[in-house]
Amino acid sequence: MCVKIKVVMHEGCDDLLPRKAHSDDAAFDLRSRVDMELPVGRSVVVPSGVYIELPEGYEAQVRPRSGLALKHNLMLTNSPGTVDAGYRGEVGIIMYNAGSEPFQVKRGDRIAQMVICRLPEVELSVVESLSESGRGAGGFGSTGRE
Repeated sequence: MCVKIKVVMHEGCDDLLPRKAHSDDAAFDLRSRVDMELPVGRSVVVPSGVYIELPEGYEAQVRPRSGLALKHNLMLTNSPGTVDAGYRGEVGIIMYNAGSEPFQVKRGDRIAQMVICRLPEVELSVVESLSESGRGAGGFGSTGRE
């Protein structure tokens, strides 16, 4: 089943339409629609030029690109970022430069990935207690270093 997602591109940005590099990729590449500098130690919103209309019951997750993280210490502050079905604004990518030098983003640079996900219908149920498990309430490193 193919889900159709409506996309509108910012004026003059048709060349930045999200694409998958390979047919079996999970994510669409998002590109910068502007030239800008990412200062060291700061989060900056980089505009993608992409506006989407997701069907109800779907979300888009904006995720980092591994090469930018490894080679340039760039990360997405809100990762993964969620685009809800009701949002109609431009998809912005909140990038953080953890490197030691400012990073130049050029128009057309692939800066993030977008995965479209179907959401399950979920109903929260308030109960008096939860069932036991092997882990219990342990978290935040409770299983030790592996």
